This record gives sequence, structure tokens and C-alpha cells, in this order.
Amino acid sequence: MNKPLLVHDYLKRSAGMFPDKTAVVCGEARLTYGEVDRLSDGLALTLKARGIRRHSRVAIFLDNSAESVIAVYGALKAGCVFVVLSGAMKAGKLACILRDSGASALVTHVRKRAEAQKALDAAKDVSFVIWAGDGGKVPEGPGNIPWQEAVRACAPGPGGRTHGAGEIERVLDQDLAALVYTSGSSGEPRGVMSSHQNVVSAAGSIIRYLGNTPDDVILSALPLSFDYGLYQVIMAFMFGGTVVLSDSFMYTAVILETIAREKVTGFPIVPTIAALLLKMNNLGAYDLGSLRYITNTGAALPVEHIRKLRKALPRVEIFSMFGLTECKRVCYLPPSEIDRIPTSVGKAMPNCEVFLLRENGEEARPGEVGEMVVRGPNVMRGYWNAPGLTERTFRDGAVPGEKVLYTGDFFKKDADGFLYFLGRKDDMIKTRGERVSPREVENVISGIEGVFEAAVVGVQDELMGQAVKAFVVRNGDGSLGQTDILRHCRDNLEPRMVPRFIEFVHALPRTPNGKVDKKALRESGGPE
Repeated sequence: MNKPLLVHDYLKRSAGMFPDKTAVVCGEARLTYGEVDRLSDGLALTLKARGIRRHSRVAIFLDNSAESVIAVYGALKAGCVFVVLSGAMKAGKLACILRDSGASALVTHVRKRAEAQKALDAAKDVSFVIWAGDGGKVPEGPGNIPWQEAVRACAPGPGGRTHGAGEIERVLDQDLAALVYTSGSSGEPRGVMSSHQNVVSAAGSIIRYLGNTPDDVILSALPLSFDYGLYQVIMAFMFGGTVVLSDSFMYTAVILETIAREKVTGFPIVPTIAALLLKMNNLGAYDLGSLRYITNTGAALPVEHIRKLRKALPRVEIFSMFGLTECKRVCYLPPSEIDRIPTSVGKAMPNCEVFLLRENGEEARPGEVGEMVVRGPNVMRGYWNAPGLTERTFRDGAVPGEKVLYTGDFFKKDADGFLYFLGRKDDMIKTRGERVSPREVENVISGIEGVFEAAVVGVQDELMGQAVKAFVVRNGDGSLGQTDILRHCRDNLEPRMVPRFIEFVHALPRTPNGKVDKKALRESGGPE
């Protein structure tokens, strides 16, 4: 009986099948599967030679790069747990995560020396640092290793294969592969524990419904610290495709040029990317004929954005999806349904089950609001160093020994079982004793001519408990006024859902992953 494949086994398999095929493109760097396999072998052997043991955590503090990909797979091959951190992270948060994870090693870039050194001074458990980059000086001392020295520990043999780096460390599929840090309602980072089985199961289900093949070329402009960006690499290596990494999704023209040049077939986006694309007047000037599909998650696409994308790219399939770090992905809407029910995020993906529970614990009927509960091998292992939070979120399921995920997200489903996201528990607005879904209000406002983006939050109100407040980014000459928005909302929403306050802003605050920062909006303002 064959043993289950681990995350890094898929790199080995793809390198065996396609040794000379391009695996990763990032800027000027182009690495084949054989090269990624060899270099990550070398890094794994360096980690072992430096005393890093199985289950140790390896922190990766880099921008999207070939080095970050090699570091992920080198850590896995050494039996370690990788922790990918945003390259834009500041020293205080970096130190916090290094301490919380108990990281034994750090992989970073010489350009990040200032922030890294401040964090290292506050986090004493890091044994050594591997420094990538040719444009700066590597700090002196035995605890500092240049990147080229770290990855050349395993020289290529005949046919490009490596010697002595077969099974560097024995690993089980139940072992942790990653800690993916995400911020909760408190703002404190918390590490979601992902085993090899969790990662492989989730990625395999997504590959299945996207229909990926080795011919696919995936462009990811999302940070690898964001699980949505990270899984583009993991999935591509599983099906033997090519992944093209970009440093930022803000340079829309560069993204479109990359799609044309690299013959990209798959493009994962968040709503910010969609808004930037639709803001371009010359979208049709770019050769996007290779593009087969677009995926969206992180936050729901406004219906108007979906319609405009369908018009601009009629032959491209759009997958609306929903997921969260604690289980990676939950559900997706088949592209064939997106014109009929554009506000839905579909049904559960393969090998995953979803049900909605009312506050009394009973399953919600069609049309009723309920909290989403998820079961399946994609449900992660819990939160690192947070047993109380883990117990509240990952609870006993119907099958003895299993854990199911209480997501904290409110949904409803229709008579056909299609799911509709209403909002996070923390985001739902309680006004006049009734719940209001910010998502429903945002969809209506985003459909107004002259609106570029909208975000809705609840603000404290003595009379109603909470009042609905909309933050609106205008598109065009700015002639759209509050009266126009209120009139449209009164015509299309129930009275309790009509915003009491409207504030026009130049831009919505964003998290590093491109999501609208609702917490920042709530903190920024009461009534205007």
C-alpha cells in the first residue's frame, strides 16, 4: 500500500516528471522543477546540519520570490514547520510571531536587515539566520548564513538529480506542515496549525473543481503569507503547472502584461484587484486570450463587478469562492451559475461538508440565517498556543474523535442548497433588534452608477443600538451625492437596512491581503 504523499513529495514527483519545466517565475528569476527540488534539498540539509530538529518552526520573512518558495519546501523536507510572514511586516509584530511560534531559524533578505535585527533582539530562540540577496552585506557571525551557502549543500548529480537528500527526515501526514498567522478580532496574530493531510486535502479539492492540468500557468499577485497566495504555489507543484509570482497587485498594467507574456491561464484575485482592473479604460488592449479562469475569495465580489468582468472577459470562467484560514476553502460557485445567482458562493467543495446552525443549535432551514459549520480533512488542527480559543472554535463533531469548525460566519441557503454569505459575527449589524448583513447593503450601493467601492459597518447609536453607516468611494466626476445613494437604497432595501450615515472617502483601508479593513473603518468614525 502506497504511503500518503506529503506536501513536499509533490515537488519531488513533479521534478521527476518534468525536471526541465519552468516551475516558478518571479521577475527575472526562472527556476525549473529540477532546480527548485535541488536547491530546497540543499536548504534542508543545511537546516539539519545546523541542529534544526523535526517539528521545529522555520520563519520565512521575505517578499514573494523564488527564495521564499525554496525556503518553504526546504523547511518541509527537513521535517520542519514553515511560517511564511509578510515581507512588509514591522519589527514589533515580527518579534511577536517569532516568540509565539518559537521559531528556531529565520530566512530573510539583506534588505530587511533593520526590521529583522530589531525583531531578533527581542526574540531570543532563533538559532541562526539565512540571508538572501546580493545587494547588501550579510551580518557577520556564526549565526548568519548567506543564501548561496545554505542552498549549495547538495550538489546536482547525473541528470540533475541530487545525492543524499532522499528522505531527509521521516514525516507523517499528521505532522504539522505550516503555521499560517492570521489576526482575530483582538488584532493579535494567531497561528493556524495545518498538517500535511490538511494542506494536501484542501489543495486537492480545489484542483479538482478548477480542473487544473500541467498546462496551467497561475499568476499570483497575492503575498505568500496569505494562504490564498501560498496555495497557488502548493497547488501548482501538485499538478505540475507553472506559478508566476508578482510582488504587488497594485500595478495593474504590469499584471496584465505578465498575463499576456507568460500565457497565464489562471488568475486568483480579491475584490481590490477586480476594482483596479475595471477602473482601466484600455483593458481590451491587452492580449488575455490565454486566460481560462479567474477565482475570487477573501471577500465577496460586488455583483456589479461580476457583471462587468463577465462583459469584459466573456470567455473567462469566474469562480466565486468562500474560505477561511482555519479550513482553507469551504465552497465554490460553478461558473455556469454565476449569471443566475451572482450573490451566491455555491456549495461545499469536494471532500468537505457544510451545514448552518441557528442560535439554538438546530440546523437552519432554507432562507434562515445560521452560523456555518465545516467538517472534513481540510479543517485544520487548531490555533498554536491558544487551547481556549481552539476549544471554542474547533469542537467535537458527530463522528467520535473528529473536530468540526465553527466559523463565526453567518450564511443562509436557498431551496437548492446554494449558500449566501451575510457577514462575520463581528461584522453583523444589530439595529432595531434585528440583524443587518453588511454584504447585502454593499451589493446594492455598489450597483449605483458612479460608485467605485462601498463598505458598510455598524456604528453605536443610542436609539437603535447600532446604526448602518456606509463608506463610499466615488468613480468619476464626484457628482454623486448622499441623496442619490439614499434614494437608491430606499428603493432596493428594507427600511432597517438603509444606511443612516454615508461618508465619501478617497479609498477604503486595506489589510496586507487586500481585504477591506472593517475594524479600521469602525474605529475611524462615528456619524458624519
